[in-house]
Amino acid sequence: MALVNIKIEGQAYQVESGLTILEAARKCGYNIPSLCAFNNGKCSRASCRVCLVEVKGARGLVASCVYPVAEGMEITISSQKATEARRASVELILSNHHKNCLQCEKNGHCELLEVSKLVGARDHMYEGEQTPSTLDTLAPGLIRDTSKCILCGRCIERCKEAQGISILGFENRGFKTIVSPVGNRSFATSPCIQCGQCVNVCPTGALMEHSEIDKVDAAMKAGKKVIVQTAPAVRAAIAEEFGERIGTPGTGKMVAALHRLGFYRVFDTNFAADLTIMEEAHELMMRIKNKGVLPQITSCSPGWINYLEYYYPEVIPHVSSCKSPHMMMGAIIKSYFAKTHEIDPNDIFVVSIMPCIAKKYERQREEMPNDVDAVLTTRELAKLIKRNGINWARLPEEEFDDDLLGEYSGAGVIFGVTGGVMEAALRTAYYWLTGKEHEKIAFESVRGLEGVKEASLDINGTVIKVAVTSGMSNAKKLLDDVKAGKSDYAFIEIMGCPGGCINGGGQPFVKPLFLPNEDDNILETYKAKRASVLYSEDERQVVRQSHNNKDIQKLYKEFLGEPGSEIAEELLHTTYNANREKFPDVK
Repeated sequence: MALVNIKIEGQAYQVESGLTILEAARKCGYNIPSLCAFNNGKCSRASCRVCLVEVKGARGLVASCVYPVAEGMEITISSQKATEARRASVELILSNHHKNCLQCEKNGHCELLEVSKLVGARDHMYEGEQTPSTLDTLAPGLIRDTSKCILCGRCIERCKEAQGISILGFENRGFKTIVSPVGNRSFATSPCIQCGQCVNVCPTGALMEHSEIDKVDAAMKAGKKVIVQTAPAVRAAIAEEFGERIGTPGTGKMVAALHRLGFYRVFDTNFAADLTIMEEAHELMMRIKNKGVLPQITSCSPGWINYLEYYYPEVIPHVSSCKSPHMMMGAIIKSYFAKTHEIDPNDIFVVSIMPCIAKKYERQREEMPNDVDAVLTTRELAKLIKRNGINWARLPEEEFDDDLLGEYSGAGVIFGVTGGVMEAALRTAYYWLTGKEHEKIAFESVRGLEGVKEASLDINGTVIKVAVTSGMSNAKKLLDDVKAGKSDYAFIEIMGCPGGCINGGGQPFVKPLFLPNEDDNILETYKAKRASVLYSEDERQVVRQSHNNKDIQKLYKEFLGEPGSEIAEELLHTTYNANREKFPDVK
């Protein structure tokens, strides 16, 4: 790419042509205050006017998030005119913003507050017209509070970009403008897939997950045997909540913290990921052998399942009947574990720590009653740890409880990244078809963060063509082909969030303007950094294939019999239903 010469604050720099001033400034070591920088510094609206700068020769101040650099451009960030304008923009936003920061769930992570400090904004400088606000708490996963919304539009763009469904938009005009589903509906009465990507990019507390910490507190107080499980992706991000760099492994300290929080058992959902592979790979083999419906599509992501039921009900026969791993784990804890330990299942309370907001909805599905009792996000776990005075930095490294459900394989670990479920399934399918382990174990062809990946594998003369995708915008083309009967894949992995669970709606917020300088390009790499935590843990495992997990083998020998057995079908499988009729305006 061609380079252009520019000056920032009188200093000469060479930067790539095509960058916005905001992007170029970051690359040159300047942080221009902004409320739209989550998407690599790009903004399609330039509505907040917080990133105004002076450009020599331009008429007035320009919004650096949309103004491209050009040869010979001279940019001034610190002039009195630009500084005062940025401050006034933030003060105007504050004039119509919810005032009680102490009660805001985003306290400590609020980008508006951070920007206010940067520009020196003064509160109550302007009094905006206060319009009636909407507090939407009906959906299982999401809360929307328009009194905290600053109309930046980031959630609108994210929903459109990541999922292609545009659930959110601007409603009304002038001072009455709000962001909402059409007609100011609740998320509960809209075809929202509950993924939480809108929450990840909201700079304030206008969009948040439903907290279930109170349910866990109540169960502890009632004397329940509260058993916790943690998803693979949580360990890849939890350390960020305590000031550690993105990509810092957090497994051992996370387990130590959970022990100190008083849980009866601390288990790893990786065990159930291995269990999922046993059932899902068996299902795939049966479909291939019996000329069943292909391609088979994975069912681990509840956001993707919601999308399926709303937008592609015709594709339901292609989807694996397997429950997601944490729901399988809940079912096994309340059956096999309870029976073995002579515990009344009614006395057990299962808590899932997940990177996903949609799993709050999933646990309440009538098709999967009582498997899991509460779901906390990675962020909620961090709140619990901090609330209980646990010093993360001083925690030792501890192991998950090894009590029937303790062992897990490297295949289970990589479930948290796009392509991980596919790779784990292929490791076991390869063994079942050939009678030997794959010599390299890893299937590199399905790794990577591209929107769609495909591979063809010749396994003992059986060619299996597979595809991997994440984010519904990417999945749509694959699904259109399946719906039209044009897909030649045998197996498709779909995850609801771009990049997979490592980028789930319940993961720690990534605030690009306030990261250390060495992490300047973190918006392009943070998913890769989190993924590397999981791949590294996979490589360190002695057992890297689900079918070689000794505890899984014991579970089948003592309780389930074999994959696809009657009891396995009862406990580990489910059904999905067309929900399009609920929303006749869905196309």
